[in-house]
Amino acid sequence: MTQAPERATQAPETTATATATTFQEITTEAELREAIGGHATGRAATKVRDHLHPLQAQWLRTSPFCVIATCDADGNCDASPKGDPSGHLVHVLDPRTIVIAERPGNKRADGYLNVLANPHVGILSLIPGRDDTLRINGRARLVRDAPFFADLEVRGKRPVLAMVVEIDQVFSHCPKAFLRSGLWKPEKWPPADAIPSTGALCKAVQQPPESVQELDSYYSADRLSTLLY
Repeated sequence: MTQAPERATQAPETTATATATTFQEITTEAELREAIGGHATGRAATKVRDHLHPLQAQWLRTSPFCVIATCDADGNCDASPKGDPSGHLVHVLDPRTIVIAERPGNKRADGYLNVLANPHVGILSLIPGRDDTLRINGRARLVRDAPFFADLEVRGKRPVLAMVVEIDQVFSHCPKAFLRSGLWKPEKWPPADAIPSTGALCKAVQQPPESVQELDSYYSADRLSTLLY
């Protein structure tokens, strides 16, 4: 492996001094393969499809949550969570085409701006309690209206827009990450006070004029639940 030069990394703001570290950087596929122990074999190597199996379509109809990864023309990446009630998050148009609705949000549109510059997207679809996931890679386009928008309504509200994804690859991902993290096991969750509240984080990072109490009220589930659709 190539020995990388010593680099200074910025220490967290809570510490007084910066630290330096030396690391061995992987720069070639051969080095990568050596580090991970070779190539995928068996079912891991043959599971990729270019269209949905009916059971994968059923998975998408059941899932209430996914993460969409995008990238702009310069390679700057973004990953955005999306959620809706089960049965309303992903609309399967056909075995090679899915639709994900956009609901009212903060109007940053980071991922959608990326799609306008670069249509390639990656989607990780989750079902609570399941340790496996469904991965989709494809090409997206944005639409502001279409005949299927009526099928995307929640609480009588149509989506702001929708992202249509043409599937290039779809496959299931093994449960190891969820098993390692214990994501669905409450006994393995960190305590509620392991990290400051949303309001406290916002106050510390952005330093807005509002108090922590006012920010916590602003970000509370009770308030946000009235603004979902």
